[in-house]
Amino acid sequence: MNTLVKHTTPQAQKVWFTDAKMYVLLSDGRELGIPLEWFPVLRDSTEAQRMNWRLIGNGVGIHWEDLDEDLSIAGLL
Repeated sequence: MNTLVKHTTPQAQKVWFTDAKMYVLLSDGRELGIPLEWFPVLRDSTEAQRMNWRLIGNGVGIHWEDLDEDLSIAGLL
């Protein structure tokens, strides 16, 4: 039996920060906690700059206008 399986990357739904980590809630219920050390632009930004994010591509990425920074969910996984 041939079954086509579509592999899709979950989409981001929510983003928030602590002093040391960025958290991303995914559409499949997973919650990612990523060290800010991995992303010097975000690590060195102000709280206001970090919080000025928007989802792009229906949640396949996150964009920070003030920082000219983009992250893909696939890249975080």
